[in-house]
Amino acid sequence: MPDPTTLLDLMRHAGTPETAPFLETGDGRRISYGAMWRMSAQMAHTLVDFGVKPGDRVAVQVGKSPEALILYLACFRAGAVYLPLNTAYTHDELDHFLRDAAPSLVICAPQDMAAIDALKIHNQPRVTGLAPDGSGPFTALSEGQPESFDDQPRGPDDLAALLYTSGTTGRSKGAMLSHWNLASNALTLRDLWRFTSDDVLLHALPIYHTHGLFVATNVVLLAGASMLFLPKFDPDDVFRLLPRATSMMGVPTFYTRLLDDPRLTRETVNSMRVFISGSAPLLAQTHDAFRERTGHAILERYGMTETGMNTSNPYDQDRCAGTVGFPLPDVGLRITDPETGTERPQGETGMIEVSGPNVFSGYWNLPDKTHEEFRDDGFFITGDLGLIDTDGYVHIVGRAKDLVITGGFNVYPKEIELLIDALDGVMESAVFGVPHPDFGEAVTAAVVLDAGANLSVADIEAALVDRLAKFKQPKRVLLVDALPRNAMGKVQKTVLRDTHASLFKA
Repeated sequence: MPDPTTLLDLMRHAGTPETAPFLETGDGRRISYGAMWRMSAQMAHTLVDFGVKPGDRVAVQVGKSPEALILYLACFRAGAVYLPLNTAYTHDELDHFLRDAAPSLVICAPQDMAAIDALKIHNQPRVTGLAPDGSGPFTALSEGQPESFDDQPRGPDDLAALLYTSGTTGRSKGAMLSHWNLASNALTLRDLWRFTSDDVLLHALPIYHTHGLFVATNVVLLAGASMLFLPKFDPDDVFRLLPRATSMMGVPTFYTRLLDDPRLTRETVNSMRVFISGSAPLLAQTHDAFRERTGHAILERYGMTETGMNTSNPYDQDRCAGTVGFPLPDVGLRITDPETGTERPQGETGMIEVSGPNVFSGYWNLPDKTHEEFRDDGFFITGDLGLIDTDGYVHIVGRAKDLVITGGFNVYPKEIELLIDALDGVMESAVFGVPHPDFGEAVTAAVVLDAGANLSVADIEAALVDRLAKFKQPKRVLLVDALPRNAMGKVQKTVLRDTHASLFKA
């Protein structure tokens, strides 16, 4: 056969036995690889019956279930483009996505079908339902379908998925990901992280996002491994299933919540091979505390919707706290001047740019925006600021839009956050800029204290006086109960900026 270039090609090439376990739910339901292939065939027939043709978008906004995950594969089998949508999106937000992507079919919670039908979108898509327990009209239609399906042929450059960005700078944009974007990244990660058919992944992530869908699921599929499939992160479920798992992928919040629980011990994680973290920065203190408690150094990596994964801490070498490791073997990564694109020397902060088979082809229906985000030599401008240290580890400093320009000086929030986070009594912090009548922007810090900590604003300010240049020192420190986060645990600095925009107004 020709070289496999799609996820389906690679899965068939791997030859995982049909009897091998694919996933098991928290309540003990088991699905084998053979059952997964049969269910995805039935669903692919149903998609075709709904009029879905190769290249059509299928929008999916449903709760996490085995059926929802298998639907993802069914879309590929039917040649469709999979469009996952966060279950928290409102109908107003959905209106934008559906008008922009123009899907031929929308699969949603059964109770939302009427509301989506009522949106009155041009070329109105058909609508059907899939409930969080796996039931619903779509499942009922699939159950009577044949258990075999002739997969629609797709090539490496054909569109496989359309994922909308978080929309922190305007309306969300649809990132176009090809079959080879997904397959090549999963292959690289499978090998780099040493996943085999013996692995059991504890899967507690959502599946409408790159992390839970493309990283966790695709790596498992290409390794012929299995999953313990939880609807969400729940510490009781995680501790109950950890002894049966060999690996886990999570956001930093997962690990801080585990550390807060006395059940986390070396004995608890005795069967585990690797813990992986992503989607938001992992604090060095979390990394160190987890290693001290469990003996495991969390493996942090760096990626984004448009590219999948770009870097990873090594499996065998030192996993350095506060870094995201080295560029993946097939990924080019450089640090450049944000204005000129000139490459900067090692150790200097600048814009992270990447190239490789993982990098998306562009934004849906936005050729001008796509052109703006790529250099002439094909490197994608990530919008993230970072540096490469003398050992080659990549450090993420922050988003370019988070850069604070105060009195004509550039201030990188991460530098200040690291100092604040290191103070006894501080749980975490976020540094951001707000308008200032004299300086243009004022460096501002929102700080969350540990429970019972006896630390004042004056204490924090005093601790920074001799460690930061005057222009970098926060002009205001705010003690807050919690930092605003999105569904994947990323701190939303835009919310902080908006909330405190009038802080320095006369």
